[in-house]
Amino acid sequence: MRFFALNDTADLGAAVARVLQAPLDPHEERDFGDGEHKARPLVSVRGKDVYVMQSLAGGGGASVNDKLCKLLFFLATCRENGAARVTAVVPYLAYARKERQTKARDPVTTRYVAQLFEAVGTKRIVTLDVHNFAAFQNAFRCESIHLDTRRLFVPAIRRMGGQPVTILSPDGGGVKRAQLLKEMLESETGTEARFGFMEKRRSRGVVSGDLFAGDVAGSSVFIVDDMISSGGTMLRAALACRERDANAVHAIAAHGLFGEGSAALFSSPAIDRIIVTDSVAAAARVKVDHPSARLDIVSVGPLIGEAVRRLHSNASMSELLGIED
Repeated sequence: MRFFALNDTADLGAAVARVLQAPLDPHEERDFGDGEHKARPLVSVRGKDVYVMQSLAGGGGASVNDKLCKLLFFLATCRENGAARVTAVVPYLAYARKERQTKARDPVTTRYVAQLFEAVGTKRIVTLDVHNFAAFQNAFRCESIHLDTRRLFVPAIRRMGGQPVTILSPDGGGVKRAQLLKEMLESETGTEARFGFMEKRRSRGVVSGDLFAGDVAGSSVFIVDDMISSGGTMLRAALACRERDANAVHAIAAHGLFGEGSAALFSSPAIDRIIVTDSVAAAARVKVDHPSARLDIVSVGPLIGEAVRRLHSNASMSELLGIED
């Protein structure tokens, strides 16, 4: 087996390599003055089962498009040089928001990105908590592995929650995600949790919707979403919970993108704690830029490492995927 982590995901790659009990395989990345780049493995990949990791969130001096091209070219290079099988390990998969047409002549970028991976000979893609699970599975013709992070958040909820606990989705599209977290929390703790969700409609950049379902009064609320980008959705839901007399409000997301406008999350008294994974490097940068931010980072290195180990050895994936036998 060969396991590579491109430079933009080097820290997480090192965590995965520790689980695999093997060093990262060496590679070279070069950027040219006109913006083009070159990357290549520095060890032979001929006949090998190759895994290449790159998280596709913009930041750190590189755009989403730069990172996507680097990953695609590196995957293609491994195939070009005789790899028996190439797996793309993409903790955060970009362009997953636009999985259907909602306006005339809309793109369906989830499918287009899938076609790009398949075009360069990717045998399998592994990712975490995509925006729309069904759209992800339907977009890819190659094998698609979707790792669920909800088990990683249960210890934090148990530590901070108290009683009662409410799991809340900040929009209708995330109801299933919140329900699954609620069920896992109940299974792990043996105690019942409350549930709620908010209405949210977004059209031409304008967010609307007033429906709030669920009883949050006197409870510790955990708002769960797949990502935090600007933070507006989380903050809107947190304020609604405070208006309804929640004791504490925490925000949970697999991917802490923390783009423009997200600084408001770190200063708002509406949110007691923000919990994300290290699927993208932005969370670590927030720790540096906002040292007083009430932010906890949970590592996905062990989860990804165990997934790679099982895939390479053809072991069962059911437990990691949260699928019953």
